[in-house]
Amino acid sequence: MKTVLFIILNYLLFSFARSQSITIDEKIRYQIIDGFGASDAWRTQFVGKYWPIEKREQIAELLFSSELDKSGNPKGIGLSIWRYYIGTGSAELGDSSGIQNEWRRSECFLNSDGTYDWSKNGGQDWFLRAAKEFGVDKFIGFSIAPPVFMSINGKGFSIKNDPRINVQPGKLDDYAEYLIKVLEYYKNEGIAFDYLSPFNEPQWDWSKASQEGTAATNEDIYLFTKYLSEELKHSKLTTNLLLGEAAKYQFLYERHGAAAQGDQIDVFFNPESALYLGDLSNVLTIITGHSYFTSWPPSVQYQVRRDLNSKLKEYPGLGFSQTEYCILEESPEIGSGHKRDLGMNTALFVARLIHSDITIAQSRGWQWWTALSNSDFKDGLIYLDTGNPDDLFDLEKMKYDGNFHESKLLWALGNYSRFVRSGMVRIHTSIDKVSGEITASAYADSTGQKVMIFTNQTKEKQKLTLPEGFKVHSMYLTDKWHDLDEVRNGNKKVILPSRSILTILGN
Repeated sequence: MKTVLFIILNYLLFSFARSQSITIDEKIRYQIIDGFGASDAWRTQFVGKYWPIEKREQIAELLFSSELDKSGNPKGIGLSIWRYYIGTGSAELGDSSGIQNEWRRSECFLNSDGTYDWSKNGGQDWFLRAAKEFGVDKFIGFSIAPPVFMSINGKGFSIKNDPRINVQPGKLDDYAEYLIKVLEYYKNEGIAFDYLSPFNEPQWDWSKASQEGTAATNEDIYLFTKYLSEELKHSKLTTNLLLGEAAKYQFLYERHGAAAQGDQIDVFFNPESALYLGDLSNVLTIITGHSYFTSWPPSVQYQVRRDLNSKLKEYPGLGFSQTEYCILEESPEIGSGHKRDLGMNTALFVARLIHSDITIAQSRGWQWWTALSNSDFKDGLIYLDTGNPDDLFDLEKMKYDGNFHESKLLWALGNYSRFVRSGMVRIHTSIDKVSGEITASAYADSTGQKVMIFTNQTKEKQKLTLPEGFKVHSMYLTDKWHDLDEVRNGNKKVILPSRSILTILGN
């Protein structure tokens, strides 16, 4: 019925739509795409352990499935990257951890006596195995702080105003061994981690005790990476190390007020640097960063990504990947991060950012912060609550069961993640009237199959004239009325509805 209505609406409005001519040049190739993903922190720990199995399976299907239903619509968004959090042990400390929100504590496989308990992190483990079963391509293990009994203050969060890594002197090698042991355990379980990311936003002061985390200087990162590199060499793992996870893009290419923590591209990948890491065989020639606090206004969004790309060009062969984002800063389009939004406003805001990261910064992939959200905040793809308006976000009740809700953002990300698969390459495309309100990007696989993604931020429909000879196989639409639904929309001339994201497959 949705498709019939869509065809009728297109017929009635086609002549009134503005026209955009699309061109593709497959000879102009840009970055190879690694994939699209999200992290499991921290909400999967309870959902994956306690929630009814049928609800867990439905959530996993929405995140990971690449299958189509009987109507030809995707069952899920087919994430190709899953970012798994390797915990610190704040959960074992309970209230004495200093972290008030139980959902922001994590268990640690390693006990203080040196033994391992692999029965911990059961909820995360359930989702990790589900991702593997659904065929997720790549797995990232990430750490944001050491085990609490290795930290200087005995906590999972940093010491106030101290930029050093929160690890006791002489314990860096023990911390490295712990992370590698976790990856070895999972390899024996049939899940090989492609990447290990040992730092998360090291430029921030993680002393507020709202969550786990540690600051780190560039020298800390250098020393710990050396330890990890040696541990990997002695293991049978093929895991590679990811550097960066910078809190803001500016920390990658300038000091940005943190002399000991900024300029990370020059510091780690310039052979003349005293902290050069580019010669380690298991360190990827990719720098990673987070899109936070650079998304508004659009002029700043574009300029920061141009500056980043300009710096990357100084290092031929060095790639970049955006590995974490949710709504934190305020804008007139969607407000602040507070108050969840299941609709198109946030979805389109993020779609613009994805396009900028991929086409301007030339990111090799794109990852949302957390797959599940249990709060009234714009930080999830799927939203959890109790279902009771009187205590909608009661965290204790939500530990064991609750309702879950799809967001338009989930499906908007799916316009990319479901169809732009690992190994595809971005190719040149353009529209005759270039505007940040109407965007287009294109991708190709080794067989010549192509994916085009269009975003329309405006309230007016747009008429797309596709390249001469382009044969449409299928189209998938996310807008107010569609959740990545297959639509029949023409072959030569296509309507891009107002406030929508449209993915076209063809050759």
